[in-house]
Amino acid sequence: MTAINCAYSVTGEGPPLVLIHGIGARRATFTRLVEGLKDRFTCISYDLRGHGESPLPEGRFTLDDLVDDLEALRAKLGIEHAHFAGHSLGGMIGPAYALRYPERVRSLGLWSTAAFRDADDSAKVKAVVQAMRDKGIGPVLDTLTARWFTDEFTEARPDVIAWRKQQVIDTPADIFLNVFDIYAETEMAPWLHKIRAPAQVLTGELDGGCNPRLNTLIAGAMPEAELVVLPGLKHAIFIEATEQVLPHVRRFLLDRERTGREKMGREKMG
Repeated sequence: MTAINCAYSVTGEGPPLVLIHGIGARRATFTRLVEGLKDRFTCISYDLRGHGESPLPEGRFTLDDLVDDLEALRAKLGIEHAHFAGHSLGGMIGPAYALRYPERVRSLGLWSTAAFRDADDSAKVKAVVQAMRDKGIGPVLDTLTARWFTDEFTEARPDVIAWRKQQVIDTPADIFLNVFDIYAETEMAPWLHKIRAPAQVLTGELDGGCNPRLNTLIAGAMPEAELVVLPGLKHAIFIEATEQVLPHVRRFLLDRERTGREKMGREKMG
């Protein structure tokens, strides 16, 4: 399948950071994160194929196709290497990209994603997909938003919940189910140990599908990974609480840049 020419935004200056959103979302997921990073990083966000302003693909697609799209964007922008970070499904696309193109990756962010699912974990996420196929996406939306947002935020910000639901409604149903299938069926456990890039594994304490138990296993499998668990949060960490996530992300990225400069200095001296 041919790569899709995805719609994208570029903001800020400094080393490139590519941000990859999740299921039925948009690059707008990262708006406030970009505001907090653009003074030190060139932040590149894009809409996945079939989402937002990006073109619709022809037929079903796979995780490999999403990696192709990401590589096409990198090539179009002329970036030699970058930091890559993704939320939810985006946290699977980034590592899959790093597995194929390790020389392009300065670091990885695996944010609110899943691997090492046991049989019960897999059954639960696949049941959600099946419910949407049986009942339609609309009737299951309240179940999804209850998994994504805390009760307190849902009560305080019904406008934001409605905005997030509208993103899903505006995503063609076949695209939404396709990416949900990829999320449900992807298992990174067999190959995560091959990824040598420094990684930040981060999730919410109360995230049911991408919980701390799974993220602890993810961080343990990767040779150079740190684990951050955000107290009191569920899945939609960048919509509900960017202010809690930003300090961790900024510290990690700046540390990676400093470490990279020190390594280059030693190599020049040696």
